[in-house]
Amino acid sequence: MNDVKKIEMLEEMMELEHGTLNVDTKLSDLEEWDSIALISFIALIDDEFDKVLRGSVVKQSKTVSDLMALMEA
Repeated sequence: MNDVKKIEMLEEMMELEHGTLNVDTKLSDLEEWDSIALISFIALIDDEFDKVLRGSVVKQSKTVSDLMALMEA
């Protein structure tokens, strides 16, 4: 899966407009990145990539790029 598709998935998950995120976007700058989004991300990874992530691992992510790396890990 390419980076554009991953970013689109993240934007959809957080209900953001297309083009809002880029790889350098800091999660701390996003009002939409909250505990619900974190759980939604874990569910997304499970559904789309058949991977199980712990919340503590996701909480270490600082940027959209970090989340994208977890999609690959």
